[in-house]
Formats: sequence, C-alpha cells, structure tokens
Amino acid sequence: MSKEMDHSCVILPEEQAPEDMQHCERCELCKQRNRIIWGEGNPQSSLMLILDNPGAREDREGNPFLCGTRETLQLGMREAGIDIHSVYVTYLLKRRPIRAYDKPATRAACLPHLQAQLLQKQPLVLFGFGNVVVEGLFPEKEHATVKELRGSWHEFQGIPIGFTYHPLAVRRRPNLLRFFIEDLKGLREKWEEGGGRSF
Repeated sequence: MSKEMDHSCVILPEEQAPEDMQHCERCELCKQRNRIIWGEGNPQSSLMLILDNPGAREDREGNPFLCGTRETLQLGMREAGIDIHSVYVTYLLKRRPIRAYDKPATRAACLPHLQAQLLQKQPLVLFGFGNVVVEGLFPEKEHATVKELRGSWHEFQGIPIGFTYHPLAVRRRPNLLRFFIEDLKGLREKWEEGGGRSF
C-alpha cells in the first residue's frame, strides 16, 4: 500500500445531520457516546458512496484525523480517475461503534436515515463498500457478498448500485487492490454514462 504515501489525503467537510436526527436514539449506538456523522464531501453530488460506519474522526489530541478506511478509499479513487471532491460519502450506520452491538437490529434502525438521504439527494448512482453494506441494503438476499455482487449493477430504491470490497479489507489484503481499483473505474464509467462528472 505504498502508493498511499504518494499523495496527501483530504479531510472532506462534513454535512450536518438534520436537526431532528442529531440526537437519534433509535438504536443502542446512542449509548456509546459517539456523535452522528451524516455524511461528508459534496452534498450536491450525484454519486453517493456508502460505507458501513464512520471511522475515527479525531486523534487523541482532538485534531482532525484521516482513518485508514478513508485513506484507502481516496487512493482507489485517485487511481480510478474520480475526483475526491466530486462525491458524497455516507454511512449505513451514522455513529461509529466502539464496542459490540446488536448488528441486525442496529442496521434496521439506521436504514431509514439512509433512505431519507436518498429521497432528499436523488443521486444518479450508488456504490457500496463491504459485506456489511450488502447485508444492510439487501437483507432478503441470503448469503449475498461483495464477491458475488461486484462487477455488475443492481438496484436500491430505484437507483443503480454497485459494490466493491471494503477499504479496510483492501488494506489487510493488498492483492485486492487491483480489483478495488477496477471496480471504481467501472463506477466512474457508469456515473459518466448517467451524466455525472468525475474529473
């Protein structure tokens, strides 16, 4: 993953959660004392990227911090020719878990937030990262995985959606990097076909 050092990574601006969502208590993550992260990047983008949950946002001293997930995501986007500033990144879960939790119940409780974002933003294309996102968006698809779904286009709430490996999986298994970049290149093509602009 030495390529990551070739460019400085970017801390994208956060979008504030709607006022009625800022103190959500629909799931047990509200008891873990982490704030809601609604999304980051360009809130007007027609391309929405969906990760499982927010990573670390600040270091121990409270300074803005770029976690490994976002570093690897930005690496893949650069290699695929997607402008980092032209996309919107959001999460299936809007809080960062810091200990064990009831995953199915929490995903079900958080999904309406994502659905509300889609209704508000009306993106042209969606792209999910990792098996947690696959399972959260398609709970009826038994044993669905990124490995099975990547390389083709599906639909969620009437919007085309593709999938690739989670950036942390790519960090742990560098042999996945070429597939990660390949999938992001396919995303760029799909977005541009739909009238989006990635550069």
